[in-house]
Amino acid sequence: MNQEDQLGAADLVLLQLGRRLQADGYQFITPTPLTHQRVNDRWAGQSAKTLRDVFGWSRPFEPGLLSADEQRQLQQADILEDSHGRLKSRVRWSSLDNLLFVHSGFPTDAADSVFFGPDTYRFAQLIHARLQQTFTPIRRAVDIGCGAGVGAIVIARARREAEVLAVDINPAALRLTAVNAALAQVTNVSIEASDVLQDVDGNFDLIVANPPYMADPAERAYRHGGGAFGAQLSMRIVEQALYRLAPGGSLVLYTGVAMIDGRDPFLEALAPRLESAMFSWTYRELDPDVFGEELLTPGYQQVERIAVVALIVTRIGPGIEGRVESASGG
Repeated sequence: MNQEDQLGAADLVLLQLGRRLQADGYQFITPTPLTHQRVNDRWAGQSAKTLRDVFGWSRPFEPGLLSADEQRQLQQADILEDSHGRLKSRVRWSSLDNLLFVHSGFPTDAADSVFFGPDTYRFAQLIHARLQQTFTPIRRAVDIGCGAGVGAIVIARARREAEVLAVDINPAALRLTAVNAALAQVTNVSIEASDVLQDVDGNFDLIVANPPYMADPAERAYRHGGGAFGAQLSMRIVEQALYRLAPGGSLVLYTGVAMIDGRDPFLEALAPRLESAMFSWTYRELDPDVFGEELLTPGYQQVERIAVVALIVTRIGPGIEGRVESASGG
């Protein structure tokens, strides 16, 4: 399908902006929120001077930095907001491989913010690695909780013959995924509203997910994973995905785990669900310590560290032998 034909007027303005940034050679690697804030603190009170300042660092800028026509279009599309007499973009643009992705501006305080950051880069690398390692044909794939659509678009570009679904409960995420798919010129991505897999039918050769994994008091969609330590949604994804895999199909889950007293509570809860001879699986830590500042927040007093992990589950098909492997990073 032609994603551009599905876009509303405001989103077409976003697409035009993305194409302009691409043509200008714009690049921006998005850091963690803490790093972003620390860098911006150095520039406190100063106006943005470049497009990277405006659309990467989310810094306010003076009218006149953009052309009058472009500024007017962006304001009419509600992409710019007033910031104490200056203007500020509601969105950021980030580079991944040779693509640009639009997502929410900094800080991501709104309940429907669409997040992009270091987890996104690791998630994309995990999918790339899986696609390089498997020779199973991928006819149908789905990115659960697609956010800015990175997982779906990475798969769609690598497997042009596949039907790729991008699903999310957040309408803002679905809108930005449509813009990003149009900018990436992928025509094999379908975008649908779904709570995990409840609202889509059929089985899949590849299921990927990078869900929120924090316990967020504000319950922001991109951040709150549910449960005491944010693992509830990740477990729901596993439970729904296992029996929606086609024979030989795989689930690739990238998530975070709050480690307590040297234990991995997520793995402990997960293992019994994967004991069936129907499945082969691997589990490993990709980074043993992320978002350390969260240990200062209420509810995390017992947590030693937050690790990001990769779970890959394959439904046994012809010629596939069952195996279990668990590895911890250190």
